[in-house]
Amino acid sequence: MSENLRIAVLGVGRIGAMHAGMLANQTPGATLVGVADAMPESARKVGAALNVHVGTVDEFIDSPDVDAIAICTSTDTHTDIMIKAAKAGKAIFCEKPLSLELAEVDRGLAAVDAAGIPFMVGFNRRFDPGHKTVRDAVAHGKVGNVQIARITSRDPAPPPISYIKVSGGIFIDMTIHDFDMARYVVNSPITEVFAKGHVLVDPAIGEAGDIDTAIVVLTHENGATTVIDNCRKAVYGYDQRVEVFGSAGMVVSENHRQNYASYYNENGASSATLPYFFLERYIPSYLAEWRAFVDYVKDGGDSPVPGSAGRAPVVLGLAAWQSVREGRPIAVDGI
Repeated sequence: MSENLRIAVLGVGRIGAMHAGMLANQTPGATLVGVADAMPESARKVGAALNVHVGTVDEFIDSPDVDAIAICTSTDTHTDIMIKAAKAGKAIFCEKPLSLELAEVDRGLAAVDAAGIPFMVGFNRRFDPGHKTVRDAVAHGKVGNVQIARITSRDPAPPPISYIKVSGGIFIDMTIHDFDMARYVVNSPITEVFAKGHVLVDPAIGEAGDIDTAIVVLTHENGATTVIDNCRKAVYGYDQRVEVFGSAGMVVSENHRQNYASYYNENGASSATLPYFFLERYIPSYLAEWRAFVDYVKDGGDSPVPGSAGRAPVVLGLAAWQSVREGRPIAVDGI
């Protein structure tokens, strides 16, 4: 391995292009060696902007000048790329979800385990300073025995219907972050899922087979309960809150605002709005995520977000969909 970790980004849509830019300009210890995309023009555009080589998936996987692969391609391609990269001995960073199908998740992770290569899943919210403070407070016993966790995750606007049709729906493309966050902050596996959802934002979402507003109740192995609320449209901005309540107190990660000034006059008080886009809210967490990946690959040790942490939220998403369809709680071990 060279002094810097040489990384190729495969897939440079919105999230992949962001990762490529961070690796090229903002990640100490990393070098972006190139990009690839199924849409050649997208790859050429990003490659030109960052002054890096534009190649193919197989070229980068086979190259001795590449140490690690960032898989940011469409979800249906993740497993096959994971297997190829693992067999080639590359370290792997893979965006979530690992797959929409549990059998495919297991097929990919089996190849990673067999190869013994470094592997990390892209759950960036674990690296958000506020959310991590919640996790650390729980882990250090500052809230006592955890009794209730509450996670709010609401987007300012729905994604395109074309995306919803292939994304796996709200529980896989959106709530999956919250499933991971519940396991992360409560620090206990989830044994049961009960979900209810409706189409209250846009009938086209329902016609595409999805819902846009949901409540999920999770039962943890340690007896704690997590309540998640999601909506695809919050007119006031990107709403992201995490709270854990326990026998010795409570810890909360509040919403970010565009600034923290407040204005007061005879009509009342006002403050700045919330960020309107997830990149505005979570840039620091993405940067911390890449620093963690580079350190992990170079120094060894446990993965900051191992394959098991990528598998569990897919299981919970599938359980949530089954719960909505059947109107009852679903035991996780039955999925």
